[in-house]
Amino acid sequence: MTKSFKCEIVSAEEGIFSGQIERVIATGRMGELGILPGHAPLLTELKPGPVRVIHDGEEEHYYVSGGFLEVQPDVVTILADAATRAHDLDEAAAEEARQHALKNLNDKSAELDYTRASAELAEAVAQLRTIQQLRKKAGKG
Repeated sequence: MTKSFKCEIVSAEEGIFSGQIERVIATGRMGELGILPGHAPLLTELKPGPVRVIHDGEEEHYYVSGGFLEVQPDVVTILADAATRAHDLDEAAAEEARQHALKNLNDKSAELDYTRASAELAEAVAQLRTIQQLRKKAGKG
């Protein structure tokens, strides 16, 4: 059994990762998924949140705002709405977005698209969760 497989993480803007890996962990609609070499073919929707890629004994963290994960025999493809390296996330901006979304959801007098505000809140919280996981991995939190 092979010990690695190809992984591609791409967004509408750019390809963010391409290479041989040992494992990828992402958050699907039904919970966390861990994909190892030889995994059965799969197509699932991804929730906004962290994606962890393990290769050469190192772990890299990415953030996706949602999308799809496809597992084929020799390649895993993550098609993200938007993707970035976790260390490039701006914690202050994510916290500000979270506060803004909460304020909008709690403002009963304003005309508001609750679905959009809820999605914005979920994305901000997912970005903050990704930052916290990166800190915990680095031993800073």
